Amino acid sequence: MATEGGGKEMNEIKTQFTTREGLYKLLPHSEYSRPNRVPFNSQGSNPVRVSFVNLNDQSGNGDRLCFNVGRELYFYIYKGVRKAADLSKPIDKRIYKGTQPTCHDFNHLTATAESVSLLVGFSAGQVQLIDPIKKETSKLFNEENSCQPLWKVDWNEERQNEGSKTSEEVLVTVRRLIDKSRVTCVKWVPGSESLFLVAHSSGNMYLYNVEHTCGTTAPHYQLLKQGESFAVHTCKSKSTRNPLLKWTVGEGALNEFAFSPDGKFLACVSQDGFLRVFSFDSVELHGTMKSYFGGLLCVCWSPDGKYIVTGGEDDLVTVWSFVDCRVIARGHGHKSWVSVVAFDPYTTSVEESDPMEFSGSDEDFQDLLHFGRDRANSTQSRLSKRNSTDSRPVSVTYRFGSVGQDTQLCLWDLTEDILFPHQPLSRARTHTNVMNATSPPAGSNGNSVTTPGNSVPPPLPRSNSLPHSAVSNAGSKSSVMDGAIASGVSKFATLSLHDRKERHHEKDHKRNHSMGHISSKSSDKLNLVTKTKTDPAKTLGTPLCPRMEDVPLLEPLICKKIAHERLTVLIFLEDCIVTACQEGFICTWGRPGKVGSLSSPGQASSPGGTIV
Repeated sequence: MATEGGGKEMNEIKTQFTTREGLYKLLPHSEYSRPNRVPFNSQGSNPVRVSFVNLNDQSGNGDRLCFNVGRELYFYIYKGVRKAADLSKPIDKRIYKGTQPTCHDFNHLTATAESVSLLVGFSAGQVQLIDPIKKETSKLFNEENSCQPLWKVDWNEERQNEGSKTSEEVLVTVRRLIDKSRVTCVKWVPGSESLFLVAHSSGNMYLYNVEHTCGTTAPHYQLLKQGESFAVHTCKSKSTRNPLLKWTVGEGALNEFAFSPDGKFLACVSQDGFLRVFSFDSVELHGTMKSYFGGLLCVCWSPDGKYIVTGGEDDLVTVWSFVDCRVIARGHGHKSWVSVVAFDPYTTSVEESDPMEFSGSDEDFQDLLHFGRDRANSTQSRLSKRNSTDSRPVSVTYRFGSVGQDTQLCLWDLTEDILFPHQPLSRARTHTNVMNATSPPAGSNGNSVTTPGNSVPPPLPRSNSLPHSAVSNAGSKSSVMDGAIASGVSKFATLSLHDRKERHHEKDHKRNHSMGHISSKSSDKLNLVTKTKTDPAKTLGTPLCPRMEDVPLLEPLICKKIAHERLTVLIFLEDCIVTACQEGFICTWGRPGKVGSLSSPGQASSPGGTIV
């Protein structure tokens, strides 16, 4: 594992780290938090989440930042690496009573300098649609009274003295007609101005339309489609009402979902330890994967939609091939649960023929092709060439990152020696080590499948979720989902994967949180997992859950302790990386060559106890 300062104290919090591109540095002046900068007492509170949106205004400073801390929700101008944060002037601030914000998502299609649509999910099950620029609340979903604002505390004394419960507590506990459990994930449907999807800790997902009401009575459902460990129902009513669809997925909480870059597929991870990938329009199950141990907590797609990475209670990151529907690698670096995984589209690269060695300077790194906004077409074209059997050798490196409850940030490189094990390696070497690689699990035939006409992913918005790509049939999607389920699914191109054997590298990892050293003999620990319909002991050693020695085991490119409290946010932006911890501090890490001299608005430069 490539580390920096290996002899230093392990508990020392890092303020910079080096990769092949160069030096990443923490920018204390660009830290966002509550205005008083006091660390938040996070015990019993929901995870801090961060969402970004760009308003595309002419001032050149259109980035906006939203984050929740406890019962509070903040909306700021995000100045990034250019200028220091001014915490004294939030655009909007809301303090909720009787419930807490748990997640949020901007609609990137409708955002303007004058208005922005922000969905906010809550611990009591509601979903609120607000406009933090206009400081308005449009609608409240999963409530009988859909116009009652939650954040205003202006109740009169007469009603407060009627009983032990305040009127808002009655609103929270009585009138939630659709789902009374915590909202775990909320996202706008890519390409739609009105559809959004909400997941709950009950294991249910609901599709809403902002133009429709939720009704004054509990909804009645009729079965639309059923499969292995999932069922989809439509709302049965005389007039169209919310929710349009109800998904029941797996057992236990549905912890997170993510749309593919083209918006056609939906990846869900649940507390039962399963990744399930669906075709969103046709409601068909595409593939599944089982965690090595415990529940899966987070999921993300590669920028080209070919790979999915998950993280969870097994302390591992798992790379799953979308087309082959199998695990192709696991990453071992965290010492506790993995809370967030995300791909870095600006560092993922493709090189033709005999690529040069990385010098570590930002200038050399900029010569590479990126999945960024300006070079998406060129990179996608080169990936398509890599799928051609007649093309020249191509070096591919996917960069992704992970953060966890162990307060560590890990960066990983997924390289051609893992993706194309049958090809000779090029001279451009990766810093990600393959610790243990043997033949892929049974069921993988290693055949190359190529689908022509790959759609190029659009520019990635600055959000904690996947990009809200423009879909050509965006206008018709609402009507289609309101009536019948649309048909037609286009597949992604795949990469050839053949059997390959590597020499074994034994290396012990001390683990101090949730699990001991993971080995091929740890199947007895699976008996501790909460019982599900699928017996975990029977899935181990199958394509659903290969044994540790059956797939390559990656070590992180870097693994750094960067916070005092568990990390809950990891977002890759063009000029920086954004992380956040449960104390409520949102930190900006400048990329190599992107950090200039910051002008401070006169506030203290102390990092608030998060980074020292």
